[in-house]
Amino acid sequence: MDIQIGRGKAARRAYGFDEIALVPGQQTLDPELADTRFTIGGIERQIPILASAMDGVVDTRMAVLLSELGAMGVLNLEGIQTRYADPNPVLDKIASVGKDEFVTLMQSLYAEPIQPELITQRIQDIKAQNGIAAVSLTPVGAAKFGRVVADAGADLCLIQATVVSTAHLSPEQITPLDLAKFCQDMPMPVALGNCVTYEVTLQLMEAGAAAVLVGIGPGAACTSRGVLGVGVPQATAVADCAAARDDFAQKTGKYIPVIADGGIVTGGDICKCIACGADAVMIGSPIARSAEAPGRGYHWGMATPSPVLPRGTRINVGTTGTIQQIMTGPAKLDDGTHNLLGALKTSMGTLGAKDIKEMQQVEVVIAPSLLTEGKVYQKAQQLGMGK
Repeated sequence: MDIQIGRGKAARRAYGFDEIALVPGQQTLDPELADTRFTIGGIERQIPILASAMDGVVDTRMAVLLSELGAMGVLNLEGIQTRYADPNPVLDKIASVGKDEFVTLMQSLYAEPIQPELITQRIQDIKAQNGIAAVSLTPVGAAKFGRVVADAGADLCLIQATVVSTAHLSPEQITPLDLAKFCQDMPMPVALGNCVTYEVTLQLMEAGAAAVLVGIGPGAACTSRGVLGVGVPQATAVADCAAARDDFAQKTGKYIPVIADGGIVTGGDICKCIACGADAVMIGSPIARSAEAPGRGYHWGMATPSPVLPRGTRINVGTTGTIQQIMTGPAKLDDGTHNLLGALKTSMGTLGAKDIKEMQQVEVVIAPSLLTEGKVYQKAQQLGMGK
């Protein structure tokens, strides 16, 4: 139902994850029976989690570790890893600089040109260790380096920007990337994003996307919503885009997974994403907290180094455990940020959902008091859900 903001301007109510709750059904099941598998571009994973293509989250080592755990890490091909042969001194500098100098430093560091040979090297390093070589480029980067990525043998390519659509208008002197042609020409599956609406999801699927990424601005280190005023809260965005996926599948017989990207911190957030219709999630800050993450306890947005309009910042997330503890446990923390797979399986068991498809069908209620009801002591003492 539309709400009148003022004369001539109506708006639809949208919901974030903190405003909803999942309702148990008439049956439960042992968490060990919960099937969490998902498939993207013919690649099957046991854990429906992709690590965000951010420089503080994924390097070649992290991509391999996540592959071994049954998840997937996505490497940013326009970041530190492809601009510097040895990224470690650069990452040390990013972690040590003060907050007032941070943006200027980032703009300087990311002004270094991308080296195509490093793209090839990073992809081949991951594959040599039997990891899944999933990589990310902006539309501009894809136009420049798509052939390099193809020749290097990447397993999955993501085209990502704040907003991606097939109806992009450019100045006369610039030829925009033809997403449909790119998907058709690349020898590996191509995922497209980001978007937050039913209509654009359909367009991207019709263009040949192997998956669609959903989310504009909810990320922990992203400032796009403040800088641009653009975005849709994730619960509503995921549900709308999942509806497009289902309609596309009914029309064509092709099932294209929807991946919720951003705004996900705890296991409960992952469960809510899937209940709203997502097939998998993409997360950054939870993995940036691992001992193996390249960010040295820091996490920053992909648009932070923009030379003209930075739309990200650096946050101190700390280091709370190993990547295995964070992904599959055993948990050492009680706030939902460790053993994300265990949280998903336990939630599915509580809800009686045998697999991801059944999890997408569970009942959801509007619950603005979900995270505060009865939690006075936790909040006052900064424990558990009150941290």
